[in-house]
Amino acid sequence: MPDPQPAQSHVATQWPHDAPLIACRFEPKGRYVFSTSEDAKIERWLLADGKKTVLAGHESWVWCLGFSKDGETLYSGGGEGRLISWPVAADDPKPARTIEAHQGWIRCLAVSPDGQFIATAGNDRIIRLWNAADGTKVKEFAGHEVPVYSILWHPGGQFLLSGDLRGVVKQWDVPGGMLARTFDAKLLHNYNGGQGVDFGGVRSMALSPDGRFLCCGGLYKAENPLGAVLEPLVLRFEWDSQKLVQQHITEGLKGPIWRIVFLPDGTLVGACGGSAGRHVLFWKSDSAKEFHRLELPNLPRDMDLSSDGMQLVTTHHDRNLRISRLSPKT
Repeated sequence: MPDPQPAQSHVATQWPHDAPLIACRFEPKGRYVFSTSEDAKIERWLLADGKKTVLAGHESWVWCLGFSKDGETLYSGGGEGRLISWPVAADDPKPARTIEAHQGWIRCLAVSPDGQFIATAGNDRIIRLWNAADGTKVKEFAGHEVPVYSILWHPGGQFLLSGDLRGVVKQWDVPGGMLARTFDAKLLHNYNGGQGVDFGGVRSMALSPDGRFLCCGGLYKAENPLGAVLEPLVLRFEWDSQKLVQQHITEGLKGPIWRIVFLPDGTLVGACGGSAGRHVLFWKSDSAKEFHRLELPNLPRDMDLSSDGMQLVTTHHDRNLRISRLSPKT
């Protein structure tokens, strides 16, 4: 398998939809990519030819997607608070299970490394764990004072991380059912007194492949948040010590970091979309500024990395799903 080459990245494919797109994820087996849209639908795209199948079942925008360990079940979280399970490869996918999971938006979900649990969180500030086999609630974690924007499982499965609007990242000991540690990512939060808004938050989290670093993405310098006058920022913490060791920035772009992922070699990738940001950014661990940026035709709202590490999918406000290859054009 070739290694990703960020400097050779380029948009290779784009497929249109009927409404602006929101979230996206590659299906683990490499057959499909899924997206969500402002028509409250989910789209399944066949990677071989772009054939689209629409999944209907939510009554509000779908903010997050995840998959069972075997890749045969899709999980989706919507603005109406429902967690829905779907058969991934059915000819005409219908909801297999619907859980009234939260009051208000489900903003994020994550499946445990062993596939046993689905973690969900959102505007009601509660993190809940669901049994993937039967949909029953296993436990919940409370302690955030504001909406939770992102959750992430540690690869070992013992810990679950949750990041909120004010930049508080809580590390939960799942078997023990208690808080283990807290990371301070408050640089990603702003309060604008004139506009009367809290703005920012931990929009995405990622752990480096070697387990040394936790990265948190979002924004800073929000001088006029409602006018999108803000800049992208990623904070890099040393996992063991919790020390903030790097602030990854970029110059000349206006917009939050909506998603961050790691390439297998430890390169950090971030999707930036806003009033003057429509880019995928690439950082090395020892550098504050990105070493490469891929300009996209329109602002991205989410991003995901394929299982082989060679493709990025992005969803866009201009109603297009785009797949970029991290390799030279052929």
